[in-house]
Amino acid sequence: QVQLVESGGELVQAGGSLRLSCAASGRSFSTYPMGWFRQAPGKEREFVAAISWSGTTYYADSVKGRFLISRDNAKNTVYLQMSSLKPEDTAVYYCAADRTIARVTTAPDYWGQGTQVTVSS
Repeated sequence: QVQLVESGGELVQAGGSLRLSCAASGRSFSTYPMGWFRQAPGKEREFVAAISWSGTTYYADSVKGRFLISRDNAKNTVYLQMSSLKPEDTAVYYCAADRTIARVTTAPDYWGQGTQVTVSS
């Protein structure tokens, strides 16, 4: 069982940067691929980024080159560093986990409660 708690969401101006954090509970954190999804108002939840247990990263085309996912296994925490933010990045951002990278990028079993990111123009 994995429990996830996100933090770091806030209001930021376009072009700015923000770092989201996701604290995970569970002794097997270091073996779980982790990911970030987002859901904008009126839209479906979409994949943003993922990181394998060994550090291999995956990104949606819409954030490639602007967002960076990382993890600190000693702290049971995964991060999403977001730069060059755009108004269209406005969404609730969710942390996710599952036992395989395939599932964590598509339909993960474990979710956090979400954190709101608002980018003003």
